[in-house]
Amino acid sequence: MSIDLGSQWIKMALVKPGVSMEIVLNEESGRKTPNVINIKNNERFFGDEALSFSVKHYENSFTHLVDLLGKKFDNPVVALYKQRFPFLKIIPDDVRNVVQFDVDGDTYNIETLIAMILKRCQKIGENYAKQEVRDVVITVPAFFNQAERRAVIAAAKIAELNLLQLLSDHVAAGLSYGVFRRKEISEKSETLLIYDVGASKVTASVLEYAVLAEKKEGEKDPVMTTLGVGYNRMTGGLEITQRLRDIFVNHFRKSMKTKSDITKNPRAMAKMLQEAERVLSANVDYVAQIENVHENHDFMMHLSRTVVEDSIMDLEGKLMQPIIDALKMAEISLEKVDHVVLMGGGSRVPLIQEFVQKFIKKKEVKKFLNTDEAIAVGAVYQAAYLSKGFKVKKFGIRDLQMFPIQVDFMSANNKDEKRIIHRPIYPFKSFIPASKKLLSFTSFVEDFSINVNYGEIKQLSADQIMEFGSLNISEIRVEGVADIYSSKATKEGIIFKSVKTLFNLDGSGMLHADKAEILFEQIEKAESTFASLAGKITGLFSSNSVTEEENEINEKNSKSKEVIDKDRSTNMENQAGDNVDKCERDRVAKRAKNITNQDSLAAEGKIKKFEQKEEEKANRDKAHNELESYAIDLELKLNDAEFIRFLTSDELAALQKKVSQVKIWVEEETDISTPEAEFVKNKRSIDDLMQPIKARMKEEQERPLVVADLISLFNHTEIFLLLAQNLSESTEIFTKVEINSLAKLLHETKDWLAEKIEMQSKLKPTDPPVLLVSEGKEKLMSLDREVNYLLNKMKFVKPKVKKQEKVNDTGSEHETLEEVEESRVSSNESETSSKEESIKSTKNLEVPEETIEVAKENKTEKEGVGVQKTHDESEL
Repeated sequence: MSIDLGSQWIKMALVKPGVSMEIVLNEESGRKTPNVINIKNNERFFGDEALSFSVKHYENSFTHLVDLLGKKFDNPVVALYKQRFPFLKIIPDDVRNVVQFDVDGDTYNIETLIAMILKRCQKIGENYAKQEVRDVVITVPAFFNQAERRAVIAAAKIAELNLLQLLSDHVAAGLSYGVFRRKEISEKSETLLIYDVGASKVTASVLEYAVLAEKKEGEKDPVMTTLGVGYNRMTGGLEITQRLRDIFVNHFRKSMKTKSDITKNPRAMAKMLQEAERVLSANVDYVAQIENVHENHDFMMHLSRTVVEDSIMDLEGKLMQPIIDALKMAEISLEKVDHVVLMGGGSRVPLIQEFVQKFIKKKEVKKFLNTDEAIAVGAVYQAAYLSKGFKVKKFGIRDLQMFPIQVDFMSANNKDEKRIIHRPIYPFKSFIPASKKLLSFTSFVEDFSINVNYGEIKQLSADQIMEFGSLNISEIRVEGVADIYSSKATKEGIIFKSVKTLFNLDGSGMLHADKAEILFEQIEKAESTFASLAGKITGLFSSNSVTEEENEINEKNSKSKEVIDKDRSTNMENQAGDNVDKCERDRVAKRAKNITNQDSLAAEGKIKKFEQKEEEKANRDKAHNELESYAIDLELKLNDAEFIRFLTSDELAALQKKVSQVKIWVEEETDISTPEAEFVKNKRSIDDLMQPIKARMKEEQERPLVVADLISLFNHTEIFLLLAQNLSESTEIFTKVEINSLAKLLHETKDWLAEKIEMQSKLKPTDPPVLLVSEGKEKLMSLDREVNYLLNKMKFVKPKVKKQEKVNDTGSEHETLEEVEESRVSSNESETSSKEESIKSTKNLEVPEETIEVAKENKTEKEGVGVQKTHDESEL
């Protein structure tokens, strides 16, 4: 499945065998779910339910949490969040200095809350798919840095999800466009500008589509390349909504005199915000009204579109700047863009559409993408491609590394000067995923540390740099170098080469330091001059060090250079296998703002505790509902004459008393603290009274079917007996014992049924039955088993044919034929008389007409209650 983890809304999509890509519907059958979680009195509420609680319990409702991922407490983004949601108890984490919420004395960090939301998304997906779902692709904004992406990965891990990939929003939306227009994409490139106005951000991305050939396979597949991205993470739909809310608040202040300011009332401010969200539409005029908004005062305001537009007119520059930045990064002009398409809920605001149209001038704004669902659909296509269970056509993705990554370390040659060396490994605008980078350190013979940092981010404004946070990604400590060097370098013929570190930038945009090695070269004692010269030449063309310049060239040049570099590094490893001693040591990485294992375990414990309580509550509610509906249903049945005829007077009185007691107990004495066992106990007490009644009713309902099956089998058995007797005389297939045994069993079963029917007809519905369905089924199975045995014997036994004496004269032959004919006619007459006697004997079995009528009525309804015979009439 895919999860479009938006700031305000969550959209999910699913793919499974036999079902194409489709949007997951939540419990309310909605195609999108509010990204809200409410925690109150050790209970959690999600989605629409949490949104409805957010007005009443504003201080316990948490939304727009994505904005706080990976941010320190002093970040401008956190300051803006506190300004927008002043009633939440936000406190810093003492160890990590990140944001956490205080809820009734307990604290929850952002990763824990996001993990709860992701876990809920998984449950919704599993209910929709009706099977387990663990593999997931989660979408994140393109401007998320390493700390923010690590926070999402940590949340997915806490939620016990198998994260296939973190995918940028614009990449997922671009995939949604490309996969459904695969045939339209050709070798001639096509450029698309996606303008996305979300709740907390505005992004613009320039994408290029073209069919490219793979160099190894030679196959041509469409490839989507990100050329440029621009963003503003402080402006979005929420900013516009809150400005309109402030207009409502100012109008209320002027029109109503209150004892306290409305801004001090969380519930009133939440109502104002909800009303503002409804106003933002294409309506020219709108009447905003809220009942009892503050101190028993109602609110009403006539609002025109002009008032709304005037309040956000100053945002035009901030809203259009991402498009300018995206085009600048892509190094193309607006005229070279083929299509412009809008995304996000904020793009529905008419004034924003006017801003975009004014900026792109004569170009037409396209609407061929679903503004709400395109990201989720594109992400689920990628999820299917990455999963092993689906065969999906390849659609290449080349996302951009927006922020350059470099390795910084202190020079070992100039310790006094403390000179810092910078080595870029993934420069600005390099592609994601990227090839592995190998860095060599030839001067370090002791343990040392290196810092992985972001390089210069000149493309960002001053405000964006402040919002970006720390430039440090991680600190890596390489230990054990001194010990290994001292033990190896002192040996004769061994030369220290370098310490190598390998870095990898995966498809989620996450940087990994895969391993560190120290290399020594063993010099052979007897080496010829030509061999020595050949070794030096080989070293020139296949150096074990990857220089700073080579890294930059590999990133800036075409893809062929990267493939060559990858192949070349593989050759280097193979070549070094004979004369290079590799000693790998574990590295110690100190990652900034990363959640600790202890915090992760604590978060998992909190989630499991909540899940256990929620399961107990669900079981309790289920038992409550079952008991309540059971009592109501019985109360109605106790007034039904058809039901009452099966009850004795004592049973009726006991049931009426018990049902009345249970109803009073459920309505007056139970509450949320009543355990599940009490409901189960009361339901069992009713079941104990109902058990004999249900047994009598079941016997009455199923008895006619069994009787009808028995009578039908009697008729078939008698006809079969006649056939078996004739066959035994002519072919000796059946023995006399077998035929007599079947006849005896048939006679005994008929007598038993006649006796039981007569006894049952004298009983009342309240009396214990004597003709039990279970006994009837046993008799039916026993007789059917005997018939089936003889039928099978008749199928597989070859009869013995008697040889007739040859007759020489013609006259005697005619006489013999006449005798045979007479014998055949006599046999047929005998068989007819036997059948008539058999039918008469069956008719002697008296069956009440009511039983036959009920059997006819219930035959189709209760098909399968009687025992199914293993032969049919055609065999006879």
